Amino acid sequence: MPDLNPVAKRIHNVQPRPVRLTLDGGETGVFEFSSTEFFQREFRGEGIRTDEDVDAAFRLITSEDNESVLLGRSGPDEEGWTVVGEVVDAERVDD
Repeated sequence: MPDLNPVAKRIHNVQPRPVRLTLDGGETGVFEFSSTEFFQREFRGEGIRTDEDVDAAFRLITSEDNESVLLGRSGPDEEGWTVVGEVVDAERVDD
């Protein structure tokens, strides 16, 4: 079986502690994920952003080929999810 996505593994190992995600567009944010899990190579997670946009829900999923981790957002007045971007880096936020 091929290796698990390294960004997904880092997020999974850090949660439930805060994690700083960097997206492919250069945006960074601090998130806390209440759950993350692997299904074979597929990765999923749900959480919130703590540094801004605190009323929205966020979701992590791997791309169809499991090569990328995508961040989705659902605001309080929105139905459904919008892909915010691809997560290219994840690091633990030191207290």
